[in-house]
Parts: sequence; structure tokens; C-alpha cells
Amino acid sequence: MPVNMIHAVQNAGPDTGRLKISVTSSIGLIPVTDATVKISYKGMPDSIIETLNTDISGQTEEISLPSPPLEYSMEPGAEQPYSEYNIEVNAPGYEPVMVSGTEVLPDSLALQPIEMNPIEVEQEEEETIVIPDHTLYGEYPPKIPEDEIKPVDETGEIVLSRVVIPEYVVVHDGVPSDSTAPNYYVKYKDYIKNVASSEIYATWPENAIYANILAIMSVTLNRVYTEWYRNQGYNFTITSSTAYDQKWMRGRNIFENIDYLVDTIFANYLSRPGVRQPIFTSYCDGNRVTCSGLSQWGSKYLGDEGYSAIEIVRYYFGNDMYINSAQSIAGVPSSWPGYNLNIGSSGEKVRQMQQQLNRIAQNYPAIPVIAADGIYGNRTAEAVRAFQRIFNLPQSGVVDYPTWYQISNIYVGVSRIAEPV
Repeated sequence: MPVNMIHAVQNAGPDTGRLKISVTSSIGLIPVTDATVKISYKGMPDSIIETLNTDISGQTEEISLPSPPLEYSMEPGAEQPYSEYNIEVNAPGYEPVMVSGTEVLPDSLALQPIEMNPIEVEQEEEETIVIPDHTLYGEYPPKIPEDEIKPVDETGEIVLSRVVIPEYVVVHDGVPSDSTAPNYYVKYKDYIKNVASSEIYATWPENAIYANILAIMSVTLNRVYTEWYRNQGYNFTITSSTAYDQKWMRGRNIFENIDYLVDTIFANYLSRPGVRQPIFTSYCDGNRVTCSGLSQWGSKYLGDEGYSAIEIVRYYFGNDMYINSAQSIAGVPSSWPGYNLNIGSSGEKVRQMQQQLNRIAQNYPAIPVIAADGIYGNRTAEAVRAFQRIFNLPQSGVVDYPTWYQISNIYVGVSRIAEPV
């Protein structure tokens, strides 16, 4: 597309989206402060439209940027429904990073994480990260049909004894047989957020997004539970190929509503009565490609009509499908207590959470240090709100389910107590 046409598309319509960028070191979960962030239109990298600096938490302020009209993402069509931006980041002591193709949708907050390599780290200089087209807009191979339940009991293959939410999945960035494609360790929740942001639009009704995330998680956990690729001699969990699995895009941005919804339901998956393994819930766009599973565009229209997430799921997979929840979550120091922690709460779970927040505050000093006394008072609520603000959670000051596990995940990240080997 010529540059003048790119510029016209970026500015099409009166709508705007929002963008926030978070910059951390690739060595440990350390925010990169006072990094210079330059934003330009994709295809016009020398035409800078915004220059920002990261704060003490390695984050920029939210900014508004032009986007195409909202209706472009509400119906299949030839018009690109999102704007694309280049983000160039420079910081003293770090190799510069360029991300090309950050997607901004109207009425949505795009969250772009960026990792920077310290200059003293001896490794190959990272290439510019190029985010490919969204799957609903670009051209991708259709899914090869698969049975939704794998006959693992009959084959004698190795499977897990129970459904466990893994800390990491190993993503093979290509088709299974491509031995030159790299493998990436990706945290499970980050993987789900990435795939959901790549496969559906954040502008859709919440129940449609919820139903699609359930299908994405169930596909992923079926691969984990059945050790599908490892039983074929491969050393990865899942691929980024739409023909074999679902689309994951290295380095891409996600969206705030998808981010929070995954945090809320990440331990869920889809089940049928009498079947132990998560169901392999195939899906397709339902417009250019049809399949026997969930139609992504069809789910959007059902959401428009007021269908709940489980009603959408059952519309495509039958009335015996239900939402299950894994009882085991790997890589966290302690499980959710089963109730919210707030002002007036006390006990060991409060003390543990306070200790974790204090460790996180060593990396993120915008979080105030508090007494780890097991008593949830105003200072603890203040620290929780600071944590929630940094990590894109509702700033309630209450440690609910998503906040508990996000504190656990970040604590593990800053402590490096559960890194893959």
C-alpha cells in the first residue's frame, strides 16, 4: 500500500483508540524507566506523531490515537478495522527495540509490552518485531479438522493424570514439521491473551469474547493434557499455525478488556460429562472459512442478540458442554483462599500477600512498602491499588481472584523462583 494510502487508512473516520506501553528488561522483571518511546504510523517510520517517556514503573501514559470507524470491526469486510503503529524504544544501557504493527482498535485500550535487552548481555541483537495481520483480516490457512476428544486411553500414550493450568506453554512458531522455527516459553495467561487478541476483536460484546476465550483455553489445555506434540516426538506444547492450532504472534499488543477477562477466568476450560480431558473446541472465522466448531463471527452476532457465553458455546457444541475449572495452578506460591481479602481481613493469607507485594515493590517502587503483619488495613489497600494500577486491574484496593493470581505471577517473576530451564 502506498504511504499516502496508509496515512489515509490510519485517519479514516472520527474514531479513536488508546495505547499504553510497558517496557521491562528481558533479564528479570525490571521496569525500564525514562525510556524514550517514539510512535509513528506503520509505513511512515520517520514521521513521529508522539514521543513519550516511561515512568518509574516502566510505563507510558495512555494516549489517544486515530483509528478506523467502529463498524469496520463489527462486520466482515475489506476495510482494515484497526490502525497500525510503529513503536521505537531507546533507553540508556539497552539495545533499541522497534515494534512494527501495533494494532489500535476504536474505543479500546491497546497494551503493548516491550522487552529490552541490556547492552552487556551477550546474545544476538533482536530484530525488529513485526506484528502480522489479525487473523480476521489477513489470509491464513484454515484449520485441519481434528476430533474434539483424543483417544489417549486406547493408545497408551502418556497423558497428565489431571488438568493443570501450566505456568508456561512452549510455542513452536511455525508448522510442527518446520525444525527451523523457534520455540518460545510463554506464560500461560500471556499466551491466551495474545491468541485472543490475534483471533477476535476486542470491540465485540463481552459474552462473545468470553465464549471465544473459553474455546481458546480449552484447545490449549487439550494440547497440554494429552501431551499431543510430545507424544509425536516434538519438544513443544503447541504451534502458532492456524492450520494446526491457533494464532500466536510474538511481541504483539493485547487489549485491556481481553487482559482482564483472561485474568478472571484463566483456570476454566470446556468439558463434556464423563470426559476427563479438556475438549478440543475447534473454531474458525465463519465467513471465509466454515467448520464444525465455533464460528467467530457467528459468536459475535449471538453476543449482539444477548446470548450468554455458555449459551454461545452450547449453540455450537451442544447442550452437554459445560464450563469446568482446573483445581491445580502451576507456578504460584499459594492458591487463592476462596474469598476476597479487604480492609478488616487478617491471617496468614494476608501476611503472605503483603510479603509478596513488598518484594514486588523492590522492582516497582510506586508500590508503597507495608508492614507484613497479617492485618489488612488502609496502607495495605493503598499498596494493592498501586499494584492494580500498574498491572491494569480495576483499582478497588481489594484482593479478588484476578488480583491474587496477578500478585502471585508478578512475585514469581521478580523473584525468579519458577523460571523455565
